[in-house]
Amino acid sequence: MTKLQMMQWLDCQPKVELHLHIEGTLEPEFMMSLAKKHQVNLPCTTMQEVKEAYNFNNLQSFLDLYYLGASVLRDEEDFYQLMWRYLLKCKEQNIVHCELMFDPQTHTERGVEFAVFMTGFKRAIAQAKKEWGQSCYLIMSFLRHLSEDSAIQTLQQAQPFYDDFIAVGLDSGELGNPPEKFQRVFQQAKELGFKRVAHAGEEGPPEYIWSAIKTLDVARVDHGVRSIEDEKLIDFLIESQLPLTVCPLSNIKLKVFSDMQQHNILQLLERGLLVTVNADDPSYFGGYLNENFYSLIDSLSIQQTHLRQLVRNGFIASFLPQEIKEYWLRQLD
Repeated sequence: MTKLQMMQWLDCQPKVELHLHIEGTLEPEFMMSLAKKHQVNLPCTTMQEVKEAYNFNNLQSFLDLYYLGASVLRDEEDFYQLMWRYLLKCKEQNIVHCELMFDPQTHTERGVEFAVFMTGFKRAIAQAKKEWGQSCYLIMSFLRHLSEDSAIQTLQQAQPFYDDFIAVGLDSGELGNPPEKFQRVFQQAKELGFKRVAHAGEEGPPEYIWSAIKTLDVARVDHGVRSIEDEKLIDFLIESQLPLTVCPLSNIKLKVFSDMQQHNILQLLERGLLVTVNADDPSYFGGYLNENFYSLIDSLSIQQTHLRQLVRNGFIASFLPQEIKEYWLRQLD
């Protein structure tokens, strides 16, 4: 199979996305139009300046722009449009199910209330489900550079919307903010019945992955590519089949790997880990889910069997009910 044939084959397959930040789908043009709508002064005044600002040195330089971009999201219609545009991308790329992270504190810290963004998100999700059967779960993420008390307060503020998200997560700057910092709030979320995921082993060391597993009791590790540095951890991940939600283009853009040819996703897959492919923050990192797959096809000695397994893994690692997983796995076969 040629690379082009593999890309065409991939386009036709039903797929799942498990690691995507909805605020990270804010395209530059949409950001600029919202800045104009709300009269927000951005440091970038032209599309060229915005695109130049997207050359990140590390995770923090990206996060600085990410939070600045999110500042243009103000009213319910903004959040509806943000979600709707991404769900249309799901339809275009044959992503039949997605599990999306949203960051309440990014909005509540600047005075935007839960009801504003949740109502916008829910309206778009309901419309996509009605129009073409799009399946979508939400994951409420805590910002790890803020305090655990702030995360606990956020969990309490979310109470009217507990039926609208399936899990809690942990994202933002990893270094200096180990998972155990959030042990209490994750325990509270567990007692409320929420599943748990956490970013670990992107910038942070393998110890952060162990901590996410042992102190936060996560069902999935977001990123996790640095697990390769700890053979005991690799053995545990193979044995437990705890999923890793890997984001290839993100890893290159944020200098986790110097280029895609250095990426270890195939190594992890061939060792027997349950790795999946995801887009993370696609508008900032240069591509949605299919483009992440294309990049792997372009840069690695990947075969159709690898691609099939990666696509299957997305369904297996999802929070979908077992019978729905099995339905989609039969479709793939």
